[in-house]
Amino acid sequence: MANHKSSLKRIRQTASRRLRNRYYAKTARNAVRNLRKMTDKAEAQAALVKVTAMLDRLAAKKTISKNKASNLKSKLALYTNKLA
Repeated sequence: MANHKSSLKRIRQTASRRLRNRYYAKTARNAVRNLRKMTDKAEAQAALVKVTAMLDRLAAKKTISKNKASNLKSKLALYTNKLA
């Protein structure tokens, strides 16, 4: 166990950040999954805007890498445009 006050604080901070990051990453994965299930183009395009913003926020906070966010946004945009 850590002996320094700063080490104990760092452990607490890391634990809370990890939980927060896991929550937001899981929420984003669910949003992507739900978007991929959509069949209505108008509904999918509305959801795409929200999912894109969510992925950008996660990439900015380095919860996911910017390349992963870009790849997901690209694939989702292609999927939404192909809907009839």
